[in-house]
Amino acid sequence: MTDIQREAMAYDVVIVGAGPAGLSAAIRLKQLDPDLSVVVLEKGSEVGAHILSGAVLDPCGLDALIPDWRERGAPITVPVREDNFHFLTEAGSVRIPNWPMPRLMSNHGAYIVSMGNVCRWMAEQAEELGVEIFPGMACSSLVYGDQGEVKGVVAGEFGRLSDGTPGPAYEPGMELHGKYVLLAEGVRGSLTKEVISRFDLGRGHCPQKFGIGMKEIWEIDPAKHREGTVTHTMGWPLGSSAGGGSFIYHIDNNQVYVGFVVHLNYANPYLSPYMEFQRFKHHPMVAELLAGGKRVAYGARAISEGGWQSIPTLVAPGVALLGCAAGLVNVPRIKGNHNAMLSGKAAAEAAHAAIAAVRSGDTLTAYETEVRNGAIGKDLKKVRNVKPLWSRYGLTASLMLGGLDMWTNDLFGASLLGTLKHGKSDAASTGEARDFARIAYPKPDGILSFDRLTNVAFSFTNHEESQPPHLKLADPALPVAVNLPRFAEPAQRYCPAGVYEVVEADGAGPRFVVNFQNCVHCKTCDIKDPLQNITWTTPQGGDGPNYPNM
Repeated sequence: MTDIQREAMAYDVVIVGAGPAGLSAAIRLKQLDPDLSVVVLEKGSEVGAHILSGAVLDPCGLDALIPDWRERGAPITVPVREDNFHFLTEAGSVRIPNWPMPRLMSNHGAYIVSMGNVCRWMAEQAEELGVEIFPGMACSSLVYGDQGEVKGVVAGEFGRLSDGTPGPAYEPGMELHGKYVLLAEGVRGSLTKEVISRFDLGRGHCPQKFGIGMKEIWEIDPAKHREGTVTHTMGWPLGSSAGGGSFIYHIDNNQVYVGFVVHLNYANPYLSPYMEFQRFKHHPMVAELLAGGKRVAYGARAISEGGWQSIPTLVAPGVALLGCAAGLVNVPRIKGNHNAMLSGKAAAEAAHAAIAAVRSGDTLTAYETEVRNGAIGKDLKKVRNVKPLWSRYGLTASLMLGGLDMWTNDLFGASLLGTLKHGKSDAASTGEARDFARIAYPKPDGILSFDRLTNVAFSFTNHEESQPPHLKLADPALPVAVNLPRFAEPAQRYCPAGVYEVVEADGAGPRFVVNFQNCVHCKTCDIKDPLQNITWTTPQGGDGPNYPNM
């Protein structure tokens, strides 16, 4: 329907996404000028609903934004007290001493946090300043101005039927216009993807690289709990099959965050990141920790891993990319929230200066300059070669050469290697099934390891089944006609929520089934599908995971 009439509301700045980047931008705008009108649109049912708890937070971003966050009662109370690194073999582990680690890898001064709770607190700070925050308001499309600039978004469209036509309870939503639109919708957001394509923002930059991060929250035996302990592992079970590793963070209340990351440039289409995660928990070191405990939440999310080389151009007329939408994660540190906050602050300052100069809808070049030349750029340039070294030469070389490179960058501000390039995209890295053997994964035991559908229930995800599927196939025939014979249809395995199935019934040929109701919004399918045939789009507002307030 092209004749839909929508009401429009005008703001100074429209922000998409109530994560750390978007909320930081909103707070900073109102700090600079309380009279600015600022709105934040969040697709989750509430702020934090789509942010699974569990991260180590470098507080430098929050220090810059809200210096008195401690006095204001921020839910950041568990300092890192112990840092552990282990290389795992199938039956044992080797502790890697801390002393050879580059200084930037230290977690001294960092905190173990629930980012869901941190964002809920940040939303309270923003609302006290007068920011309008609307949860459950998915932004389904962008609005362009007469000169082709981004001038707003469409939010709050509800009631389309499964075939895409408006149903009897259809609500067209509203257009929210801004002098500037800040996209802080996280990794591989649908609006960000459109902006990057429309304005060719990837030109001159390496392709973005990604990982899939899966996480469970466990309540464990108090006798085994060590509040403030951070443990990272590498090695088993991935070995040479794929890059990645794990993290185990002991927060308060006898809880631990258990996570596993697999780099999505793996070749073997039979590899299942989810099953590698479940197998990891049976390692003696991990199994002993979790024995007698219980899992209380599960989730998954793609992680941007390209770093410095893969940051796209961040601005176009009327719009800027913030946080994970811009790919600002420091991969070796497994940290991005500090850079997300710093990017929100920088974008707000650029937008405020432009509005004060009676500008609108133009390109915020000052924001791009600050990101590349300021604290964020310095943070990411120091580690820029670790990921390409790992991709080219494997884990051992990455540990040695990558560690040396980080040391030289940290001490001398320069690299002996220059800036290494990333190779092909993660989708193009997928090999053909004929070149690999199937992987026989052990069956989950229901105690330490779980099947995908059981775990999805612990993400508390929900989608209205009558709505149009938010996972779009450009060509519905390709999964069976091409992906199945060439790649054994890897969507069956790379999805951590059991969304995709190939089924055969009643003697009929294979059929590709998309169970979009299970989707936890990780966006791995949008990234890893070899033919780039799957596009993740935002579903109706409020749908998706509803991660608990832990």
